[in-house]
Amino acid sequence: MLDYQAVKNWEFGDIRHTYTRRDTMLYALGIGMGSNPLDPGELRFVFEKDLQAVPTMVSVIGTPGFWWKDPRTGADWVKLVHGEQRIELLKPLPVEATVVARNKVVSLTDKGPGKGAVAVIQREIFDETGTKLAVSTQVVFLRGDGGFSEVSGVGDPGPEALPAVPERAPDVEVDLPILEQAALIYRLSGDDNVLHADPEVAKAAGFPRPILHGLCTFGMAAHAVLGACCGFDASRLRSFSTRFTSPVYPGETVRFEMWNEGGGFLRLRARVEARDVTVLNNGVIELAD
Repeated sequence: MLDYQAVKNWEFGDIRHTYTRRDTMLYALGIGMGSNPLDPGELRFVFEKDLQAVPTMVSVIGTPGFWWKDPRTGADWVKLVHGEQRIELLKPLPVEATVVARNKVVSLTDKGPGKGAVAVIQREIFDETGTKLAVSTQVVFLRGDGGFSEVSGVGDPGPEALPAVPERAPDVEVDLPILEQAALIYRLSGDDNVLHADPEVAKAAGFPRPILHGLCTFGMAAHAVLGACCGFDASRLRSFSTRFTSPVYPGETVRFEMWNEGGGFLRLRARVEARDVTVLNNGVIELAD
């Protein structure tokens, strides 16, 4: 059973992370940038000339690794799923830097026995001068840990729910095909979970083949937004939150649907039309002018 006090007060320590221009380009390739190598906008993320970083790269910088497997958490980590991802960019992400990441557990919410629990983990990223660059927040669904508050006697309020997308037709639609080897490329940016590479592990987990990383689909959504709404200007993406609703497989095509809500806000949903399934939902994006 999840140990509330141990997890809520988990000491991550400061994590120093050095990344290079090569890492920045590799991340961009992993989310499909450069699929049109003649597009000058896409080239700015995968070629050193006028290079810029995809803002969603903050989701893979300064991570503490899969610390949930530590037995001190008490968590049933096998049943853990990544539920939501939220990022806020305070400054454009440098194309190469040494940064300091500070992770903390914000809240642990008990949904009840048999209903699971929800954890919110926040990571603040600073440059070497101490200037905060970004905040990355992960919402985790702990499907096997409902009822922990009956033992610990304490739990926290849950995170604010992301709003549903509008019922009207989207204003913009962007289809992005996924390379068959996309998961093998993306995992080189830090998430080497074998579920995304080993066919036997994927089958044991109930999937017909390795699935794409959720954060890769998240990055692809940023790819779609940057191309369709920002002229591939990375500095315009201020924040992005979304919920993961279904796995994506390499080789599929994802349709990203966007609604312009005015005031610099977009709403987003992503679907794999071939399987009639929504893979990202309740997306909220803030753009600078």
